[in-house]
Amino acid sequence: MKVLRLLLFLGFVSPFLSAQNSKKTDQQTLTWIRYYNILPITQNWAIHSEIDNRSFLNPVHENLFVLRIQGRYRVLKNIDLGAGFAYFNVNTQDPKADPDYSIPEYRIQQDVTFINYIAKITFHNRFQLEERFIQKANKTALLDEFSFAYRFRYRLQSTFDLWKKERRSIKATISDEVMFNFGKDNKKNIFDQNRFYTALRYHFNPDIGLELGYLKSFQRRSSGIDFYDRDIIRLTLYHRIKRSPKNLEKK
Repeated sequence: MKVLRLLLFLGFVSPFLSAQNSKKTDQQTLTWIRYYNILPITQNWAIHSEIDNRSFLNPVHENLFVLRIQGRYRVLKNIDLGAGFAYFNVNTQDPKADPDYSIPEYRIQQDVTFINYIAKITFHNRFQLEERFIQKANKTALLDEFSFAYRFRYRLQSTFDLWKKERRSIKATISDEVMFNFGKDNKKNIFDQNRFYTALRYHFNPDIGLELGYLKSFQRRSSGIDFYDRDIIRLTLYHRIKRSPKNLEKK
């Protein structure tokens, strides 16, 4: 627990301390619009997939597009494992710039999540490792080579009911996540970013929910000197595909 507290403290404090000596901090406002799907296979196995589109608001411009799929396995009531693949298509990180190409990133991910129930609050401690393959580019075109890096992510998240009636409910979520890069191409920005998130989710029924949240992202750029300070409004449609109990037997 002391290690976790240290990681959270460093993740939350270090970007603000570093920013005191930074040459440039770009403040940006974005919207993230996401569809998140859960397909149960058995009582323990499920496939999670998502489509995420991220755009700048001032001026309005495409930031990036994400496709992600992962398999998840519930080992025990309080331990969840996941592994998957994601494709990122990055249009630009500067809303005032409109390059003639987009940069693809291919990402493999693995995680272990520990789940704890305290009173009526659910806590998720997620430890995630990513292998990132990002195509290199110059000012005019993509290059025929990729950079590679590992990224470690730790997220502490709490979820609880604010209101519940029959099949409908309103849930609240609060989380903080810290990320670190590792690799020869990331020597200047070992600390990647910190994300603080809070949201409300309305469930029309247990299988469909609409979430509106605010995400604060403070991210060090590849230069190791400059930063992005981002205010993000996130809208997510959660959709769990309902399957009959006989198809969800333990395997």
